[in-house]
Amino acid sequence: MAKEKKKKTPIPFRLNFMFFLIFILFSSLIIRLGIVQIVYGDDYLREVDRTENDVANTPVPRGKMYDRNFNPVVDNEPRNAITYTKYPNTKTDDMVKTAEILATLIEKDTKKVTIPDKKDFWILKHPKEAEALITKSERQKVTEKKLEQKNLYKLQLERVTEENIKEFTKDELEVIAIFREFNGGYALTPSIVKNKDVSTKEFARVSEHLDEMPGVDVTTDWERTYKYDETLRSVLGKVSSSEEGIPSENIDYYLARDYTRNDRVGKSYIEKQYEDVLRGQKTRVENVMSKGEVIRTNTLTEGQSGKDLILSIDMELQQKVEKIIESELWRAKARGNTYLLDRAFVVLMDPNTGEVLTMAGRQYGRNSETGLTEMNDFALGNITTSYTIGSSVKGATVYTGYQTGAISPGSAFFDRKLLLAKAKKGSYSDLGYVTDVSALKKSSNVYMFMTAIKIAGGHYIPNRPLGINREAYAIMRNHYAQFGLGVRTGIDLPNESVGFKGVDMSTDGLLLDLSIGQYDTYTPMQLAQYASTIANGGKRLEPRMVKEIRNPSDEHNQLGSVFKSMSPKVLNELGGKDVWIQRVQEGFRQVAQEPGGTAYKYFGGKSYRAAAKTGTAEAFYDGPRRSQYSAPVPTINLTLAGYAPNNNPEVAFSVVVPWVYQGKPADDINKRIGEQVMDAYFKIKEDRAKGKSDSDKKAEDTQ
Repeated sequence: MAKEKKKKTPIPFRLNFMFFLIFILFSSLIIRLGIVQIVYGDDYLREVDRTENDVANTPVPRGKMYDRNFNPVVDNEPRNAITYTKYPNTKTDDMVKTAEILATLIEKDTKKVTIPDKKDFWILKHPKEAEALITKSERQKVTEKKLEQKNLYKLQLERVTEENIKEFTKDELEVIAIFREFNGGYALTPSIVKNKDVSTKEFARVSEHLDEMPGVDVTTDWERTYKYDETLRSVLGKVSSSEEGIPSENIDYYLARDYTRNDRVGKSYIEKQYEDVLRGQKTRVENVMSKGEVIRTNTLTEGQSGKDLILSIDMELQQKVEKIIESELWRAKARGNTYLLDRAFVVLMDPNTGEVLTMAGRQYGRNSETGLTEMNDFALGNITTSYTIGSSVKGATVYTGYQTGAISPGSAFFDRKLLLAKAKKGSYSDLGYVTDVSALKKSSNVYMFMTAIKIAGGHYIPNRPLGINREAYAIMRNHYAQFGLGVRTGIDLPNESVGFKGVDMSTDGLLLDLSIGQYDTYTPMQLAQYASTIANGGKRLEPRMVKEIRNPSDEHNQLGSVFKSMSPKVLNELGGKDVWIQRVQEGFRQVAQEPGGTAYKYFGGKSYRAAAKTGTAEAFYDGPRRSQYSAPVPTINLTLAGYAPNNNPEVAFSVVVPWVYQGKPADDINKRIGEQVMDAYFKIKEDRAKGKSDSDKKAEDTQ
């Protein structure tokens, strides 16, 4: 029997085809890997090893302020601080974990934790419950691009209930408060987590656990301190807090100047005016990053504290002047008819340099919490508020008469009441014949009226219109402006008022009122600049609050070298003949030193030989209680402007006390304040001449 041949099992075609495809795919993969490794390998390796450099700025302590005798006025108090730096790739969950660790190491105030903060944190800690707050249809709308993704989060916040956020314990609230600070910072910029009342134990505990808390660090921060408490605080200005950062209204301005949003900046007055000087130079740090992680840090430039300001203010004198003002305000308030009196101002300045020696203002008021009456700092009122100043302006009126040719030295008028078409206007009594000098000495209104009528091209005929040219208002105001009245003085402080100019020019009498300081309003600082211009012979100097700028010192309690000294700046000169200003100066001298002068009672016989001009203005009350009255309340403003010594002036002064009394009795509070202030100035000068103070020696050491 023949053997049967064994049949071979053929491999199905489909299986062969599958093997072939697998071979092709593996071959393609090998080729692709080869291309990646051989052709693009270096590129990918460079991408893996690629680093990014990001430069961050670290704030430095702010510059200090000293008075003209080098006594510290504004300083920086070092404080322990805990900071957090958020890196670009930091995950929210990691920030929460870090906040939870830090919360066990420090005490954190939770008062600023808001309901939105609590809801945010609840969503983070309860992701599943938070997801359930969104419906499928709402998610579908996002897919269909009918609803933005961010709106889903808003819906979640709205749907987190009060019951949900009531669950948080005190410890969890501290975590939320810390996380809030973490989240409010900016990438690679240290933000303050806590800088108040950081105890030594807290500082040490955090230092020991820094490795467990990425981004957290311990450092030394600073806080502004004021050595003279509330003295001049309103003028020194304010600095924003570390939490506040740059005020929103100035955000674009500062960001364009290399600030970060959480930088502290000067918010008002000297702090704001000299921000560029006080801020200092930040430490520039380069963060080298790889794969989103900071691998090293390089310091590009070392930071430098802000430069220091030497103010022109004499703080010892400032405090004495404030006490004098307070004492006289209390004294006046104890008398009758003074219920509207609530403030008084004094400015002292060097008429040869423009340096402001004292800028004092006190305001009487009632404490809203205690209900008790008290005196508060109102130094700013010297540049931000204005008043009719009365006869103190008459020196400018006489000089304007010379300049316009209306009068000449020695011109005389007979002082008796003028009978105008609709009213009588005159001096406090008929003074008879007065010259330019005696008119200042006796404070003749009629002399000023006649001068103004001539300036305006008018003629006085009893009971007839004066026929004045209305352009005379502008003429007189322009001449007054040469003394600093009715214009900005140029002081190195923001928000200076120019006062108010009366707009009604329909009646002749209003021009006459202007000539005796009872129409336009002026600030106490303008009045001081006016007195200074007369004192120095006709140069209007720009008032200055800062005397010089100094470089920061590396030595504690020592001043650095002079960076810049402020030179006197002449804004304009009066021009004209020497005899003109000499006649005005003689009138001022006689007011204070000759019997019959309106300030002789207070300055006659003083060794410092003052020159002055008093002012009494019939005004209307325009203070904080104005809304309580249906009609303007008539009142009296009292002023005083002058300088001393009259033959070699070293100090010019202005005193302004608005709304002193209504009706009678009269008061001399302006003269009493002026006398005491000048006595104090020369007494301090005499005491200092007897021996150099420590601050004088310290100043010499830095030269």
